[in-house]
Amino acid sequence: MKPQLAELLNIKHPIIQAPMFLVSNVHMVKEAMYSGIAGCIPALNYRSLEALREALKELKQAKVPGGAYGFNLIVNKSNLKYKDQLQVICEEGCDFIITSLGSPENTIKKAHKAGIKVFCDVIDLKFAQKVERLGADAIIAVNNEAGGHRGDQSPKQLITTLVEYCNIPIISAGGVGKKTDIDTMISYGASGVSIGSPFIASVEATVTDEYKQACIEYGAKDIVMTERISGTPCTVINTPYVQKIGTKATWLESVLNKNKTLKKWVKMIRFSIGMRATEKAAKQATYKTVWVAGPSIEYTKEILPVRTIVERLIN
Repeated sequence: MKPQLAELLNIKHPIIQAPMFLVSNVHMVKEAMYSGIAGCIPALNYRSLEALREALKELKQAKVPGGAYGFNLIVNKSNLKYKDQLQVICEEGCDFIITSLGSPENTIKKAHKAGIKVFCDVIDLKFAQKVERLGADAIIAVNNEAGGHRGDQSPKQLITTLVEYCNIPIISAGGVGKKTDIDTMISYGASGVSIGSPFIASVEATVTDEYKQACIEYGAKDIVMTERISGTPCTVINTPYVQKIGTKATWLESVLNKNKTLKKWVKMIRFSIGMRATEKAAKQATYKTVWVAGPSIEYTKEILPVRTIVERLIN
């Protein structure tokens, strides 16, 4: 039997409050831990290493039995802060790290020395088997119903394939907005689930009320893919502004992305510009709104405390 996520992290319920750029924060993760689940924050949510270190210390002091906390690292070359962020996390400690958008090899080696588990985002079997060979403790199976950067396989197809050919726990990411969705993912063989979008419209989220209200007013049919944020396809709410600017990369970006020499730099520039635009939309209300979310906002009907959202998901 594969170990369940609850056993792996010593939490009450096999749920990770997914790391969300600009949305996740210490307060949210504390409430997640108090609710018996795990919480995770993108390291990029902190402008400085000192702020990241303070967040780690605060969560360490706040940890309670039945809860866990971790941090998400973008491990490709677009994140110039990656190595320093990893060093701070290993120095201060946490329960787990989730890696995204790159090879987790260095992260796994350093984190394991510090006693930290590493879960890796993957979208297919090829990368799942690769991270397993590198020593990952679990796989985050990012399906085509996830918010943000998502995969292209259905939850059932991806989970059943990974469960059959991998020997470490599979954590499903995407398409969970209610209790029956969790049950469905577990029935496919998942050891747990990672849930993000339902927590955007939480009391503790430090984004604008307009962003939270959009998650209430819009639904699954309003989620579209865009290449205009990070250079990698990403799901956003199809607001009038998104409709105006379009969702495809510009012709110049398309041409430069085909150049092997310039491709890396183009992606880094697009990533930087996109992150600034997303931050502006999350922190202040303007007509230029680019709100990242997944189709599971379909079940978001009001702004609620994290603990209430967890109760709705498990009961």
